[in-house]
Amino acid sequence: MGRTNTIEHQGKQIVYLDFTGVTDPGAAIAAIAEAKAWFARQPKRQELLTLTNVSGSHFDTHVVKAMRELAEHNRPYVRGGAVVGLSGLMRVVYTTLLHLTGRNIKAFDSVEEAKDYLATLPGG
Repeated sequence: MGRTNTIEHQGKQIVYLDFTGVTDPGAAIAAIAEAKAWFARQPKRQELLTLTNVSGSHFDTHVVKAMRELAEHNRPYVRGGAVVGLSGLMRVVYTTLLHLTGRNIKAFDSVEEAKDYLATLPGG
């Protein structure tokens, strides 16, 4: 099983991007490429809900660039998103990424909070 999967929460299908514990930039870029390929196989209907978990991960400029490209790539597929596991510096990068991509992805402290939020959104 890869790092991009679907989970169900309160009757909603959520695309779970499991980037937890990724500390090697090469592994991070490979996981991001896997996610991008997964989305490319989906219909472009902006119905998907996403939960990205970056707990315990570290990013360099190459990984940040790949994450930005993924966020831009996923726009036609995703109705709403959430992220968990952002550390102090990662929150700054995240805010910049949202500004550059125009995406509205809410940050949460726990996976359960993020899933509860996503369950309230249309789509899924």
